[in-house]
Amino acid sequence: MSKKRLVIGITGATGSVYAIRLLQQLQSVPDVESHLIVSPSGLLNIKYELDMDRRQVNALADHVHGFRDVGATLASGAFDTLGMLILPCSMRTLAATAHAFSDNLITRAADVHLKERRRLVLAVRETPFNLAHLRNMTAVTEMGGIIFPPLPAFYHHPKNLDEMIDHTVARLLGLFDIKVPGPEWEGV
Repeated sequence: MSKKRLVIGITGATGSVYAIRLLQQLQSVPDVESHLIVSPSGLLNIKYELDMDRRQVNALADHVHGFRDVGATLASGAFDTLGMLILPCSMRTLAATAHAFSDNLITRAADVHLKERRRLVLAVRETPFNLAHLRNMTAVTEMGGIIFPPLPAFYHHPKNLDEMIDHTVARLLGLFDIKVPGPEWEGV
């Protein structure tokens, strides 16, 4: 494998701006190829929040896979990846991942990453959490997944929303050892 593969799933939770910015950032990382899956609700949210259509989103990825295509290459453990990021991750997708309901390509690929002991990061978006949400996050964590709510940080004194988004995206990509520009904690 000449390039490292990163799987990105976009679901119907709010926060699609994080996923779009992450895909844009990955375009400047020559040794990583992106494999994108977008749920119908994810696409609906992207249209509502960012006024982008499927074609515009797909153009940001190296490879695009159909949401219902559970026979796609990345539905198999033989498809080697650096890991998978679900951004944003709806509570429905979190629950399906926690209980191994591989009923679409996002949840099937997540299940594959867990069974193969590969990095899986779920950027869950909901607040406040109810007990089912918390238990599902615990279950995914116990299986080796990482729960990463995309919460803004303020220690770098962001001047605008873009700087807040870029900081979160840099932190998310850092979990896969992918370095992109962004503020880093330098201590006090």
